Amino acid sequence: MNETIPSEIIETKIHILRGQKIILDKDLAILYNVSTRDLNKAVKRNEKRFPDDFIIKITQKEFNLMFHTGTSSWGGTRKLPTGFTENGIAMLSGILNSDRAIQVNIQIMRTFTKLRKLMIENKDIHEKISKLEKEYKLKFNKLSNHVQIIFDTLNQILSPPTNHNPIGFIKPEHPKNQKLS
Repeated sequence: MNETIPSEIIETKIHILRGQKIILDKDLAILYNVSTRDLNKAVKRNEKRFPDDFIIKITQKEFNLMFHTGTSSWGGTRKLPTGFTENGIAMLSGILNSDRAIQVNIQIMRTFTKLRKLMIENKDIHEKISKLEKEYKLKFNKLSNHVQIIFDTLNQILSPPTNHNPIGFIKPEHPKNQKLS
């Protein structure tokens, strides 16, 4: 395999579920250029290699929250997808032995490492800015409006996006239960 898959493409396939980063079986199958059925068959033949912390069986409720979809009688997803954690993906490299699978696994592992590094760096920067903000407040008793705007903007940039619905944490309220203002 001479072509590489950009890490940005792999990043779009990573979901957060139950506090873990996962990639769905269907997305891995596309990356490995195999059918989802064949990927899952290979996993089933090697069940002992995939303990519960390597593979996540996604519930219907989680699937609906992840993709905001319902099921239809005429098509769509017939079987709930399986999520593979970073360890599960690493284990896949041992059972999918094609050159493409090996190269894709290397790229996926590099992407996970890159994301982990970015999260650590982001946390360090956020802590330094918070410390600087506290020191500034102590030294000058309060922040000028301009300085406060700078700190607020930096904190907003470094904070994770708030428009993402975390799976399993927020229960959407049913329209009948909402109060009208």
